[in-house]
Amino acid sequence: RCGLAAGRNYSGGGAYPSVSLTCPLPGMPKAVFATAEGRERFETRVTVLENGLRVASQKKFGQFCTVGLLVNSGSRHEAKYLSGISHFLEKLAFSSTARFASKDEILLTLEKHGGICDCQASRDTIMYAVSADAKGLDTVVNLLADVALQPRLSDEEIEMTRMAIRFELEDLNMRPDPEPLLTEMIHAAAYRDNTVGLNRFCPVENTEKIDREVLHSYLRNYYTPDRMVLAGVGIEHEQLVECARKHLLGVEPVWGSGQSRDVDRSVAQYTGGIVKVEKDMSDVSLGPTPIPELTHIMIGLESCSFLEEDFIPFAVLNMMMGGGGSFSAGGPGKGMFTRLYLNVLNRHHWMYNATSYHHSYEDTGLLCIHASADPKQVREMVEIITREFILMAGAVGEVELERAKTQLKSMLMMNLESRPVIFEDVGRQVLATNTRKLPHELCALISQVKPTDIKRVVTKMLHKKPAVAALGDLTDLPSYEHIQTALSSKDGRLPRMYRLFR
Repeated sequence: RCGLAAGRNYSGGGAYPSVSLTCPLPGMPKAVFATAEGRERFETRVTVLENGLRVASQKKFGQFCTVGLLVNSGSRHEAKYLSGISHFLEKLAFSSTARFASKDEILLTLEKHGGICDCQASRDTIMYAVSADAKGLDTVVNLLADVALQPRLSDEEIEMTRMAIRFELEDLNMRPDPEPLLTEMIHAAAYRDNTVGLNRFCPVENTEKIDREVLHSYLRNYYTPDRMVLAGVGIEHEQLVECARKHLLGVEPVWGSGQSRDVDRSVAQYTGGIVKVEKDMSDVSLGPTPIPELTHIMIGLESCSFLEEDFIPFAVLNMMMGGGGSFSAGGPGKGMFTRLYLNVLNRHHWMYNATSYHHSYEDTGLLCIHASADPKQVREMVEIITREFILMAGAVGEVELERAKTQLKSMLMMNLESRPVIFEDVGRQVLATNTRKLPHELCALISQVKPTDIKRVVTKMLHKKPAVAALGDLTDLPSYEHIQTALSSKDGRLPRMYRLFR
């Protein structure tokens, strides 16, 4: 009872005798509380403007909103162009425009409304997004229209982008986690030289070839109103439509308003195949506790589009397989009872990673398993992973299926607590289907998945040729033919003669 503690005044003392705990504090803004609303408040509203632009909104309680433009454009559309244009556009986003002299000016404008901005390019979509105070909606939509349709693309900005891309490509090759590289490789193997198999990252040799003229030629074809969605979360629909009419209707882009001529409407053609990259992985993580040298394998099979009914059973299957790294922390809620943990990581101590991924697009999909181990264990690792693919077609336990469905619904609902995630969900669904399935509808579809549904989609998947990506020391990697044979066998084992005399 001495020193600093003796001089403290606590709330129970007499320091603030006039402040009531039941009355609002003087001078504070009036609190606004959320109220229970009917189901119609959760509906996603969509309006199509005269020029074909779709405006979609989702109400959400709060002072801030997330608004953005999604464009049906990505690396899959670059077949007739230099590979890497989407990567360039992603890096050039929110640079100088017709109204804003620099990126700093854009950021200062957003700062007045407590806003932040971001751009992400994927295989099929480019997304420009801003989160800011809902009172600044008009400024935000005006800014988005300027960024997407009136970029200056100055020589200095393009040169800075070239440098940024070269640095990113070097960084990708030096990362201890090769998952981004393997994802590129597995897509290249599965869709050889077409659509989603085209490289998402700009090749080094193309960085000098891409200039303003090339970018304008591409933008003229793909940045058209009918290929765009203006999506917003946390704002009134009528207000968003009014802003869209004001800033996005009748605006002539900086590259002109001519008709699209070379739009690539190719449908993804699954080919299967193998992409191998021999690489020294012994020094990817230097330091006092370096990561051991590993060889990384990813094996995939074609699943389905997110527009098909089988998409939900595939999503449940992916959750049922689960997996992760051998040092992943967590209990039952973190997926420790998934098949790749129980059957692979818990039984084979030398496996460093076994993770299931599901990539789905408008016209195709890819379910794959990524595994990592010491180069001397590659042959056995491939056998174990192929066996897991075969076992997918076997009996599905009621308990594991219910756990996977519950975990999928839980992950879906937890992710949709975030306003930016809701924005992306609204934008992507409306871009692909002109409407949006609400969370409770998706949960109902997940609940209806039965063991027979899992068996049906797996049987269909196993009839396809595998796609294989391999990175690291590949001395002991089985040939593609042997992997294909193993996936078509009953137990997923490599041919016996191959195992004995390799």
